[in-house]
Amino acid sequence: MGWITKFTSDKDFIDKDLLLKQKKEGVEKRLKGFVMIDRGIPRQHYEVVNAEGAIIGEVTSGTMSPMMKQGIGMAYLNKGYWKTGSEIFIRIRNKDLKAKIVNLPFYNII
Repeated sequence: MGWITKFTSDKDFIDKDLLLKQKKEGVEKRLKGFVMIDRGIPRQHYEVVNAEGAIIGEVTSGTMSPMMKQGIGMAYLNKGYWKTGSEIFIRIRNKDLKAKIVNLPFYNII
C-alpha cells in the first residue's frame, strides 16, 4: 500500500504504526497476477500450491480472458513465490494446473 500511503506527514491515521512496520520489515503475503499455462479457469478461493503440492496462497479473483484466450487471475502468495515468471499451480477440482506469475496489467502481456 506504499504507493497510496504518504508517511511524510506528521499527521496520524488508522494503523499508521502497523503500516510503517510493514514498510520497514516487509510483508508475508503479496497480491500478484498470474496467467494459466495449463487449460483451466481459476476462481476465487482456489488454493495455490507449489510443485510439491504445499499450499502457498489463495486466488482472490480469476476468469477466462477473451483477449488472451486463457485463464488469468490474482492471488495472495506467500513470501518467496511472487517473483515474475515463477511457476505456480492452481488447484482446480483436485488437479494442480500450471500457471506463471506475471506483471500487471494483463493487457501488456499480449
